[in-house]
Amino acid sequence: MKVNGKTAIVTGAGRGIGAAISQRLVRAGARVVVADRDGAAAESVARSLRASHPAAAVALAGDVTDEAYLRGLIATAKDEFGGVDLYFANAGIPGTPGLGMRDDDWITAFEIHVHAHVRAARLLVDEWVERGEGYFVSTASAAGLLTQIGTANYSVTKHAAVAFAEWLSVTYGDKGIRVSCLCPMGVETSMLQAGVEADDGWAAAAARAVTAAGAVLSPEQVADEVLAAIDDERFLILPHREVAKLHRQKTADYDRWLRGMRRYQADLLAVRSQGEAP
Repeated sequence: MKVNGKTAIVTGAGRGIGAAISQRLVRAGARVVVADRDGAAAESVARSLRASHPAAAVALAGDVTDEAYLRGLIATAKDEFGGVDLYFANAGIPGTPGLGMRDDDWITAFEIHVHAHVRAARLLVDEWVERGEGYFVSTASAAGLLTQIGTANYSVTKHAAVAFAEWLSVTYGDKGIRVSCLCPMGVETSMLQAGVEADDGWAAAAARAVTAAGAVLSPEQVADEVLAAIDDERFLILPHREVAKLHRQKTADYDRWLRGMRRYQADLLAVRSQGEAP
């Protein structure tokens, strides 16, 4: 798909990867609904986009777990730009360290990383099928193909996000709907920085696992990869090429991979000399 002249909704677009994707889309000739629960951040991004491309972006604040808000995003795209061609399910939250978390932490992670994707697809897919064209881009993580040391609910829900994107592609790929799934490792975002600075042993280990595994990319570098994948209509978007190799090693010999990950986890936790992992 060529994004020039198309309309996109980008969630989690107030900063980081979502803001960078919005910028790249507008630069390529698309119009964007900038969605984020932080209304001031969303409006700031939209305003910066309009500065160089007048009438190319609008902002709408809200919670992606609320179906009424998702309906409002779609209605805004139709009212302002005529419809929705691409949907970027990009909103995300960090995981909660360890296993001893509350049920609410699991529920929130599933709501944002999985159920929000399902609800958006439910609202968009029938119209896209009728039209014969549409594009759904899911932001998952390398954790969704591998795992995330230290944070169970992040790892599990990102696996689920990948699985849902796969299902969408299998089910609707022959009906004109394209699906891509973004699975990066380290990206320069506030979410990663919070982990690096965390006092919790598991959270710090999770952040070190990301920063030690490969280069930490800028959101703009990731956004460039996303637009290239859309142009190619490629499912897996892997800004860190090593993720593909690691995934092949995992599936080739699961037991060996698990043993290696346990050793890697022990090394990461050992670095933190001031306390034991919970």
